[in-house]
Amino acid sequence: MNRLSSVVVAGALALATVGAVAAPAAARPEAAPAVAGPAGPAATAGTAPAMPAGAVAVRPVGAVPAAGTASLVDPAGTVAPDRSVATRPAAARGWQVEVLSVRGTGPYRIGARLDRLVAAGRIDWTAPGCAGVVHAGATGEWAGVVLLAFRQGRLVEVGTATAPPRSPAGAAVGMSFAELERIYGPRGALISNDAGDATAYLVRIGTRVELFTGHPIRPGVGYFQVGPASYVERNFRQGTTC
Repeated sequence: MNRLSSVVVAGALALATVGAVAAPAAARPEAAPAVAGPAGPAATAGTAPAMPAGAVAVRPVGAVPAAGTASLVDPAGTVAPDRSVATRPAAARGWQVEVLSVRGTGPYRIGARLDRLVAAGRIDWTAPGCAGVVHAGATGEWAGVVLLAFRQGRLVEVGTATAPPRSPAGAAVGMSFAELERIYGPRGALISNDAGDATAYLVRIGTRVELFTGHPIRPGVGYFQVGPASYVERNFRQGTTC
């Protein structure tokens, strides 16, 4: 089972209890007592991700993009404004938070550089993790929706405890593992961690994965994360040492 650093575990990062998978992204359930997530940090059920204790706020003055704009990341990790998004109505921009794929979502693309996301005003806070991993919070319409992990300055994981976002196939937090099996068929499989005390649903897409882990207080999916198998799957199977 994943165990993030004590810094992040001590914080109140979100592991949302999703009453209905189809609930609007804007809905904010009332806060509930803190619980420990199976694949992510300690959380307050029913709340969105918040800055953990000891995290460092990262809000460069003048670096926040204009309202209504988004950013794209090229293979080199460069973050640049997507001018076309600024001209679309808000309803037409829902794809930015509705879908989380193995490429990431919005400006938070796997492989994106942390320093460039900071410069673009896309990082709200950072907190150190194990083995040089840095956990971070998103800004704008992604704030309270996704959590980020960077290794060696590059984005290696995007995770969410809310629904939406959904996977491109339509899977999301709040679903049962049986529902995931119906959605993915032979493309996915239930797996256990090396300790044998946690189960997850894994979908491989090239060298990257979608991983759906359990909820601490009810059956079904409580956390959905994407990224390279060498990071996301390995962390689930082997856990972390701190």
